[in-house]
Amino acid sequence: MPRFSANLDWLYTDLPLIDRIAAAAQDGFAGIELLRPYVQPAEKLAAAVQAAKIHVALVNGPAGDWDGGERGLAALPGREAEFAATLPVAFEYAQALKSPLVHIMSGYAPAGADIQRCHATYVANLKLAAKQAAAAGLRLAIEPINPIDMPGYFLNRQDQAHAIVAEVGAANLGVQMDFYHCQMVEGGLARRFEAGKANIVHIQIAGVPGRNEPDTGEIAYPYLFDLIDRSGYAGWIGCEYKPRTTTREGLGWIKKYLPARA
Repeated sequence: MPRFSANLDWLYTDLPLIDRIAAAAQDGFAGIELLRPYVQPAEKLAAAVQAAKIHVALVNGPAGDWDGGERGLAALPGREAEFAATLPVAFEYAQALKSPLVHIMSGYAPAGADIQRCHATYVANLKLAAKQAAAAGLRLAIEPINPIDMPGYFLNRQDQAHAIVAEVGAANLGVQMDFYHCQMVEGGLARRFEAGKANIVHIQIAGVPGRNEPDTGEIAYPYLFDLIDRSGYAGWIGCEYKPRTTTREGLGWIKKYLPARA
C-alpha cells in the first residue's frame, strides 16, 4: 500500500501552517512534507507534529530569497558561501521534525551563465551537503523540475539527476521523482521509474494537465501506484497539487489508500 504525505505548501492553504498539520492527520494522512518550514520556529512545528501523531517525510532546504523569486542556490556560481550557510539551518529543522530527508533545490541558472560551471558548482555543493548530512544522520534528494512551470531551473530531467547523483557518489544522496514534472517534460513514467528506482528516495504526484488532484488527465496513477508497490519502494508519495476547490473536498481519489486512524 503506498504511503502518502500531504505537501502543506500546496494543501490546506486556507489554514495557517500549524493548523494544516492537524488537518492532514484528521483526513488520514500519515505523513506531511514542508517546503518552507522556516516561517515558523522548529520547536513550534515539532510540537504540532507530535500532537498530530504524524510523520514528516521531507523538508526543503532554505532556497534563497523565495519571495524574491529564488528557488535554490546549489547550482549558482559565486554563492557557495550562502549555500553552505543554509545547511546547518536545514539540518536543524530536519532533526527537530524527525524528517529523514532534505530536498536541496538547484536554483535558476543565471542568465548567460556557463552551464558547465553551474554543473561543477552544483556537484561540489552537493558533495559538501551530503558529507554534512551524513554526519547529521540525514539523507538528501534532488528533484528535476520542468522548464514549462519554472523556466531556467537548472535541473530538468531524470537522466540528468541520476547522472549527478552518480557523479557526487554519496550514499545518502538520491532522486526525488515528481511524476507531474516528469510527464510535463519527458513522459514514459513507468519506464523512467523502473530505470531509476534504485536511486529514487521520494516521489511526488499531481494531475496533468493543470497540476490538480491526480484523478483525471494524462497519468494513470492507479497503474503507477501498483507498479510502485510491486517495486518494493519504501518511501513516501507526496501529494503536491493544487486542489480544484478545497483540499478536503478533493480527497475522494485517495480514500481507498489511506488507512483508518485511531
